[in-house]
Amino acid sequence: MEDLSYPIGKFIPEQELTEVKRRQLVDDIAAVPAALRAAVSGLTKMQLDTPYRPGGWTVRQVVHHVPDSHMNAYIRFRLALTENEPMIKPYEQQLWAELPDARTADIEMSLNLLESLHQRWVLLLRSMKPEDFNRKFVHPESGVSILDKTLQMYAWHGKHHVAHITSLKKRMGW
Repeated sequence: MEDLSYPIGKFIPEQELTEVKRRQLVDDIAAVPAALRAAVSGLTKMQLDTPYRPGGWTVRQVVHHVPDSHMNAYIRFRLALTENEPMIKPYEQQLWAELPDARTADIEMSLNLLESLHQRWVLLLRSMKPEDFNRKFVHPESGVSILDKTLQMYAWHGKHHVAHITSLKKRMGW
């Protein structure tokens, strides 16, 4: 039976990354905007306002969540690259998803935002030296995070949310 919360499985980081693997992860991040746009192409307002699973966010909320989350990740990368183990500010993603803009706004705004954000983020990622991926930031709840692991997390995260939408479409016959 498919796990509706984790259609591609839970995130499991690799301990050591090669340069080839890092390039693939960056390519995965670069592909997210187009994959998300394709996943929601042609959906009606009713379909956009359908939860991807019982008790889950609507497709619309998922679309708005991805750039919210990836903006935070992009900022965490920039902080880690310019400061010595900076303390980052977490955010309440569930509460952000309940704000009126996330519940009602046209998804085109977030799709465009994600495209622009990923252009900048991928440019930054492709400019990083191997040792830069060893830089760290501190999350006040989960402790020290290394950029190598964060890269893996967000390559997974984009695919994870695209799969929420594509698996819903498949189940619903859309």
